[in-house]
Amino acid sequence: MADDLHLGSFSETPPWSLVQTPPKWRSRADSLRVEQARRLPQITKAPKLPPVGRGATVLRVLGSSLAVWAARERNKPDSIALLSRRIRLAAEKLGPTYIKLAQIISAGEGVFPAELVAECKLCRDQVPPVSYQEVVDTIEADLGKPLHEIFKYLHPTPVAAASIAQVHRATLLTGEDVVVKVQRPGIKELVEKDLKVLAWLAPLLVGRIPVAALANPPALVDLFAETIIEELDFRLEGDNMLDVARVMVELKQRGFVIPRPHPTYVTRRVLVMEPIDGFVFDDVVSIRAAGVDTHEVIRTGMIGFLEGAFLHGLFHGDLHGGNLFVLPDGRTGLIDFGITGRLSEAERMGFLKMMMSAFTNDVKGQVAALRDLGALPMDADIDAVIEDLGLSGAPLDPTKLSPDELVGEIQKVLKALLGYGARMPKSLMLYVKNLIFIDGAIANLAPELDLFAVVTEIATHFATNHGAAIATELGVANKEWDLDLDSVKAGFGVDPSEHQRLTYAELQERRALIHKRMHGKKIL
Repeated sequence: MADDLHLGSFSETPPWSLVQTPPKWRSRADSLRVEQARRLPQITKAPKLPPVGRGATVLRVLGSSLAVWAARERNKPDSIALLSRRIRLAAEKLGPTYIKLAQIISAGEGVFPAELVAECKLCRDQVPPVSYQEVVDTIEADLGKPLHEIFKYLHPTPVAAASIAQVHRATLLTGEDVVVKVQRPGIKELVEKDLKVLAWLAPLLVGRIPVAALANPPALVDLFAETIIEELDFRLEGDNMLDVARVMVELKQRGFVIPRPHPTYVTRRVLVMEPIDGFVFDDVVSIRAAGVDTHEVIRTGMIGFLEGAFLHGLFHGDLHGGNLFVLPDGRTGLIDFGITGRLSEAERMGFLKMMMSAFTNDVKGQVAALRDLGALPMDADIDAVIEDLGLSGAPLDPTKLSPDELVGEIQKVLKALLGYGARMPKSLMLYVKNLIFIDGAIANLAPELDLFAVVTEIATHFATNHGAAIATELGVANKEWDLDLDSVKAGFGVDPSEHQRLTYAELQERRALIHKRMHGKKIL
């Protein structure tokens, strides 16, 4: 039996013990994060001229895409969709940095047009692998030993090759089967050049392209840089793994299994870890054939994610199908912790306020929480925001509006938000990005799930298990956790008097109807 399960939500059959051999590389994690934060403003400072070679390549690829759109497609009814597709194809052609940027945009529903978000969700993160010799060279350089002194065998073909790194199966000289994540040679330098190009380009795009309703391009570059720079040091990823695993134990969430990083073989560009095997997250047929309760998988995932964010200010920041596996026993294996949400205490309190006010239909509390999270300026007039966004009146059912009425309502909200200087801070972006994934996971694993029942269950869980602590933290002693289910229903855009339940399949039908009514309509 493992002797380190009190340290994290790990497997019961460890390849090594983190008690007997504590990771020495972990001691530098905090100082590395401080150094990254110090360097970020330098990396994202707009230069007078972009890096010559890379800048020319980016301008050529993006410029040709925009030129073709302007010449052939600008006046077509679906011009935004056509432009979005050209931007996505250009991102894939430009490589790792721009693929990652597209993935950030894919989480920006409400910030970017739906057409651009949909295209960016298609952006492929699978890229041609680097050669086996380059992998060997990186491993030997970072670990300071010849390959044969570390591994009995390193499989030459990667099991995955993404934009930042690729992953190989291997067996250590000591006999343990492992997974080895190896950074692409030169990727750090390429990313920093690309960030300089983007920092130079961003101010030129302000107000010039019809694909950024709320996005402030320079602020988007800052947000993107903060996210991608974190992925370029695997010592931070290893530290993230251990921290998230610890939080799960403290929350008594044993429904997750997180791989143990190796106590010695973790460097900036190499991460050796315990393998986690299971069903691909969207392989519903195999998961159900194994007798796994898919509803319980969804419930565990939602509660674990929300508890980590709200109670500990820590959560996996990049949930997607390639980063999760469903184990035969129904637990969820989590991998790839390069992007992790780490909330400041002020941000964590903002999320707590947002949750409690959402459960209790406190509109003013919800807007104040978004302000505290940085989505609105700190001097924003909360009452004015509520009035301008139309949040003080009865909610509208979007499926009962005509196309022109629907577009008019969206324009009203977007213009009000633009007027207030709304933005998407990193913590909120990662949170929303994960909610979008969970939304899709419900569609795949449990489309018949009653969403109102799920919200009620989550509210009850928090009230029962954490209500007193949260009330104390928020300074609302004896706060009643009375879930306002009518408000929840209104949040889904349905008439509370007409809907006692709402399955995900029904929600998808409503979304399809809304999309159909908006097709070809210009928002901004």
